[in-house]
Amino acid sequence: MNLSKLFENNGDHTVNKNGHNRKLLLKKKIFSILYLEDKKTIADLCTPVNVSIPTMTRLMHELINENWVIELGAGESRGGRKPVFYGLNPFIRFIIGIEITRKYTRINIFDLANRPVGDTLHLDLELDNTPEMLKVLRQQLDIFIEKNDIDRKSILGAGISLPGLLDKKTNINYSYPELGQAPLDFKFSELLEIPSFIEHDTKAIALGESWFGLAKNKSNVLCLNVGPGIGLGMIINGELYQGASGFSGEFGHIQMVPGGELCDCGKIGCLETVASGSAIVAKAKRKINEGTNSIIKKLVDGDTGAIKLPLIIQAAHQGDQFAIELIEESGGYLARGIAILIHLLNPEMIIIGGDLAGAENLLADPIQQKLNKYTLNRIRQDADIVVSELKDKAGLLGTIPVVMNNIFSQEPNIINFNSTLKP
Repeated sequence: MNLSKLFENNGDHTVNKNGHNRKLLLKKKIFSILYLEDKKTIADLCTPVNVSIPTMTRLMHELINENWVIELGAGESRGGRKPVFYGLNPFIRFIIGIEITRKYTRINIFDLANRPVGDTLHLDLELDNTPEMLKVLRQQLDIFIEKNDIDRKSILGAGISLPGLLDKKTNINYSYPELGQAPLDFKFSELLEIPSFIEHDTKAIALGESWFGLAKNKSNVLCLNVGPGIGLGMIINGELYQGASGFSGEFGHIQMVPGGELCDCGKIGCLETVASGSAIVAKAKRKINEGTNSIIKKLVDGDTGAIKLPLIIQAAHQGDQFAIELIEESGGYLARGIAILIHLLNPEMIIIGGDLAGAENLLADPIQQKLNKYTLNRIRQDADIVVSELKDKAGLLGTIPVVMNNIFSQEPNIINFNSTLKP
């Protein structure tokens, strides 16, 4: 991440308004460097913050007294006194991550070292039953915060990922009108009583991969989210690509089968209708009810209504031929779409993530094979096709940069450096 871009909008008026605001801005720079780049010595910090060693020393002493910074010990000597390293106190502030999908909701709390404070909370909350869902979400979050002994005043913000057509100009989700016509960042901030920042689910996955996964330190990466639907998050020239209104990445709604099945979007033959997790589950149920033999039926004790994607993936890993064929068929359709992306965007890497990433090589191998058929070899060679190492964790982890990027881009006083909250 380019630190200069984080602060270019603050402007000289913020620095020069008065000494207090200047100090806040300097502390914010120190905070962001220690957060993004890990431990530093006072000498390391002077150049990027653009202050002298005496000034930096005073600032660091204040941050230590305010409990924001801790001493991490001495490094190796280079002929003089051993340098002392400093880092953020990871327990001075926390970040709430909320991943809302069509089928479930997941919550966790992360410290400033990006570590979860406890086990992820899984809730059977679907986005469709919105009025009840929002009430339960607030109740469950309060219980989770209390269970993990977190002071609400120590929470920097909540990052919330959602599916659907999310307009980044207005923060209105047009796929879920039940959420209302008010900006969702305000709606969730009011609901949770925590500053809340909204991102599309697949773009949050791309951020998770860019900060913590295989896309880290890469500039041009495409991140596929293959779950109940199919989405695409794009890192282009090192930045998350949004499009004119934030609607980029609706990869699942390119037409794949003319005259095919009706998609949830109202169009015919979309990629989602043949390659998504929902399509795989629907076909598994239909074929097993028609008499196809598979261990999937045993895994659900004959109740085909209980078939879910993880069970199909489990059966495939156990060698069930029917389950393997379902995943291979999905991979074949995905390869056709990915071939278009490779020719248009020439990415260095394509990461397959989402629920179907649990199939690993059972999905990646047929995609690789079909791409050799559908793509120009020279362009294809530039793109590594990999399965996410974060798998279904990428979306929840991606809510961390959703919060922190917003924190860094706002005025310095959003972070109260005068706070003396104890860990």
